[in-house]
Amino acid sequence: MIKEVQQGHVKAETHNGVTTIEFFHPQSNSLPGKLLEELAHVIHGAGNESDTRVIVLRSAGDKAFCAGASFDELVAIQNKEQGLDFFSGFAHVINAMRKCPQFIIARIHGKCVGGGVGIAAAADYAIAVEGADVKLSELAVGIGPFVVGPAVERKIGTAGFGHLAIDATMWRNSDWARRKGLFAELHSSVTDMDESIARLAHTLSHSSPQAMHELKKVLWKGTEHWDQLLIERAKISGELVLSSFTRNAIQEFKAKVKK
Repeated sequence: MIKEVQQGHVKAETHNGVTTIEFFHPQSNSLPGKLLEELAHVIHGAGNESDTRVIVLRSAGDKAFCAGASFDELVAIQNKEQGLDFFSGFAHVINAMRKCPQFIIARIHGKCVGGGVGIAAAADYAIAVEGADVKLSELAVGIGPFVVGPAVERKIGTAGFGHLAIDATMWRNSDWARRKGLFAELHSSVTDMDESIARLAHTLSHSSPQAMHELKKVLWKGTEHWDQLLIERAKISGELVLSSFTRNAIQEFKAKVKK
C-alpha cells in the first residue's frame, strides 16, 4: 500500500509477520499535516492487522531521518484553530505508536530534528547508525517541544530532555543519544544497522503476540492520559506559532537555507 501525500508518501508492506512502514518527504523528510495524518492512520491500521507481529518504522533516502515540522506549513498557520490542528498531527502519530499492540522498531538512518526526535522516542526500540545526531530546535523558533516532550522525557529522563530543549541550537551526537537511552543500539554502518533490525524483527515475528502486547502495556504504563495531554500541548504550540517572534525566526531560517 502506497499513499502519495503532497510530494511525499507513506507506504506499508507486510512480509512474514513484519510490517514495514515508510514515510518520505523531499524536504529532508519533514512532516506536513497531511503526511502526519496518513502516518498515524497507517500505524493504527497496521496495529489492527492480525498478520502484523512487529512493525519497522523507517523513512526513505540516505540523509535525514526526519526534519520535524514543515516550516512551509508553520508560516501558513493563520489562527489558533489551524495551529492546534497542525500540532495535533504529531500528537496523533505518537499516540498511534503508543497504543499500537505490536512493538515498533525505528530505523534511524540519519539526523533527527524536533518531531523526528519525538518519533524516535515513541518507538519501542530504536536502532541507529553513527551520524544520526539529534536536536530539539523548537525553542530557537519560539515554539518549544511541547507535543513531543512527554515521549522524549519518558525515554531519556527530565534532565536529558531539558538539555535538548533548552540548548535548542546544539546537535547532540548519536553516541549521546545511545547513552541517554533514546537509541537502543548504535551501529557503525547502515549494513550493520539493517542486519540488526532484520534479526530483531525476525525474532519478534516468531514471539507470542499476546506476551508482546502485555509487555508493551507494562512498558507504557502511566501514559494512559496522553490522548488528552498531547492535545493540550498541541494547543500551546498552536498559539505560540502565531507570534511575530516565531514568524520572523522561521523566515530567517528559510532564508539561510536558500543561500
